[in-house]
Amino acid sequence: MNPLEKHPNATPETVWALMQEAAQLRKENEERYERYERRMKKMEATMGAWTNSHGSFAEEYFFNAFENEEKNFFGEHFNEIGKNVSNFWEGLKDEYDIVLYNDTSVALIEVKYKAHENDIEQVLKKAETFRILFPHYKDFKIYLGLASMSFYPVLEQECAKQGIAVIKQIGDTVIINDAHLKVF
Repeated sequence: MNPLEKHPNATPETVWALMQEAAQLRKENEERYERYERRMKKMEATMGAWTNSHGSFAEEYFFNAFENEEKNFFGEHFNEIGKNVSNFWEGLKDEYDIVLYNDTSVALIEVKYKAHENDIEQVLKKAETFRILFPHYKDFKIYLGLASMSFYPVLEQECAKQGIAVIKQIGDTVIINDAHLKVF
């Protein structure tokens, strides 16, 4: 409804007052929206910090499990371990959460606090990017693993189908299912 219809006997003064009131309401709405935006940004930052914290916890947990146990994995013994290994070359950049090395093989382990099926494509891509970013390993066998504090059956089945090892926490133990593992 047109505001002037409410006031059939409007004068220039009342029209001016209505315009000032509308301007004030608009200003208050803009301020409310800005406060809302600031709160949302703070909440997003907090949520991001929680997510990063969970991810860091999972990475540390699985790294310590590999570092403290014998590094027999994928039927091979690995004598070196790396954490958050990254490289950048010709516009390509990637990071590998846990990398196990020996004289002929490399195991790339992607760590998630709670893994999802869409993580599988990311894990598979790691073999490609590793060979490009670390060319001195181009002739090595590459094994892939997905480590997570939480797996669901469909995800485990898809990992097995793709030849990716499932590494998960059960109680205080790290369980590795590499029965369907393939070399990449």
